[in-house]
Amino acid sequence: MAADYVDKLFVNEERESGTLLEMDVRTEAALRRVAERKGERPAVTFLPEPEPRPRKHFIVSVDDHLVEPPNLFEGRLASKYKDMEPRVVEFEDGVQLWEMEGRLYPNTGNNAVVGRPQEEYSVEPSRFDEMRRGTWDVDYRVKDMDIDGVWASLCFPSTLSGFAGWRFARLKDQDFALAVMRAWNDWHLEAWAGAYPERLIPQQIPWLNDVEIAAEEIRRNAERGFRAVSFPDVPDRALGLPSLHTDYWDPFVRACEETETVICLHVGSGSGGVGFTLSPQAPVEAASLLFPISAYSAGADWLFSTLPARFPNLKIALSEGGVGWVPFLLDRLEHDKSRRAWSKTWAGIDLTPAEVFRRNFWFCGLDEVTGFALRDAIGVDHIMVESDYPHQDTTWPDSQAAVAKAMEGIPAEEADMMTHLNAAKLFRFPLPDKQEIAKWMSGHSPASQ
Repeated sequence: MAADYVDKLFVNEERESGTLLEMDVRTEAALRRVAERKGERPAVTFLPEPEPRPRKHFIVSVDDHLVEPPNLFEGRLASKYKDMEPRVVEFEDGVQLWEMEGRLYPNTGNNAVVGRPQEEYSVEPSRFDEMRRGTWDVDYRVKDMDIDGVWASLCFPSTLSGFAGWRFARLKDQDFALAVMRAWNDWHLEAWAGAYPERLIPQQIPWLNDVEIAAEEIRRNAERGFRAVSFPDVPDRALGLPSLHTDYWDPFVRACEETETVICLHVGSGSGGVGFTLSPQAPVEAASLLFPISAYSAGADWLFSTLPARFPNLKIALSEGGVGWVPFLLDRLEHDKSRRAWSKTWAGIDLTPAEVFRRNFWFCGLDEVTGFALRDAIGVDHIMVESDYPHQDTTWPDSQAAVAKAMEGIPAEEADMMTHLNAAKLFRFPLPDKQEIAKWMSGHSPASQ
């Protein structure tokens, strides 16, 4: 039967073990709706191909996503794992799912809705031919960046691995799981970022089940050229990992500090979804408003873990959380400074919590006109921009217009900092010389010729 795949979903074991996440419940419900249609596929419409947009700002986007392509693992695992290699399987009703260790994982539809009418957005699993090719094919991704006027991009994973690799960490065979994680990173470095090293910033996923191995991987990958690691924003909340408020993660954080590897905390990557404070009956519109709250929560958690204070050169990027909330958090830190003397959390630390937050954290926003107007309170040298391709929130193909509106009235040197210079400095990502930038800004896009 075509619907047999529902019984093989990864959620079944996680429900039994008590580790089922909120986001996975929604995914399961969507897949059951697909199965109940018995092969009737929803409408799939691709909007007309957009013309390349005029370029006013040189943009480095620090929050985008990729969809893992079907051939990701081909030739990347040892021969002993050949029969276990994660692969895409297609069922009688046309549904395509990833299979790992006999369990099935969908490509959730709202991971790849770019280029589709909003009326067709959903959280139902997608076939690869129902996604714009730039979501999973790096050559087409760079062409889409050229259309959008985005020079460089930092990409996070999608459903298969989880934003911070936690799905791989949950596999039963831990040796196989480690090999899969390494294969994912090899693919990202060689076939994704490595295909266009001047356009794509390499970001790895971590090994979450052994902190010493995790630290070793950070050092090994830094030598290979990785600039960042996507880590769970709150590792213990939903994933059951050790708390930040212990010394467990010290070896990992030390390795990141010593190699200048930026720890990127994407909203919802470890908290089980951004709607954790909402009623279970709240609609998706309510959950979408909580991205800044999720970033605020993660920022406070990391700050008072004292990790940023104990590792002063640590760099933390709060991804897809926006920027407008930052001044309030800083004000609150100043308010609390004289009212928490009874707490010993900050004892022995010379800098105030607000000073550490300003030093160790970076932020990014989409089209936040008000947020960017508060740049002096936030710290203009710690603000970056994003396009969130190919998710529902993306500004593609009009990121140039969105950034221009957000930067209106802002001095050019400050706009340059927020649109590309801060990101280039944080991720140690070389930019072209002024002549090459001017050529690209005029519309010359060698990647799409």
